[in-house]
Amino acid sequence: MPRPTKFRRVEFFPENTYFIPWGKAKCEIEEIVLNVEELEAMRLKDIEKLNQEECAEKMHVSRQTFQNIIDSAREKVAKALTEGKALRIGGGYYITNHCKFKCMDCGGVYQVNFERDKNNCPICGSRNVMCSKKNGFCNKWCKREDDNQK
Repeated sequence: MPRPTKFRRVEFFPENTYFIPWGKAKCEIEEIVLNVEELEAMRLKDIEKLNQEECAEKMHVSRQTFQNIIDSAREKVAKALTEGKALRIGGGYYITNHCKFKCMDCGGVYQVNFERDKNNCPICGSRNVMCSKKNGFCNKWCKREDDNQK
């Protein structure tokens, strides 16, 4: 039985999360999902120019795990570019210091672990949660899906 996936530390969230080839309709092309931690690995290595050990340390993973993450990310981006597929950024197993949520029912405060987990309190399961920042929301990454559809 494999070990459970460890949450990876992420510091950057993109403003744009969907990319499609020019001239193609979104409904006509296949989509590739690039996890948030895969984008972070590419940012640290290719833009920040950190070495593998520094990248792994920043993400709180081993060097081998970092290499696996960046290999997967680069393969997905290369496929999207060469095969004309859409690229969506989202999901994954990550933790961040940017957003903390407070449950309005039990009063618990918790960090966002990954996108699918942010709408329910991990303590009591309530959906009555909100961002604990002053303005109520840090950015579009911590808004609930229900709020984005209004």
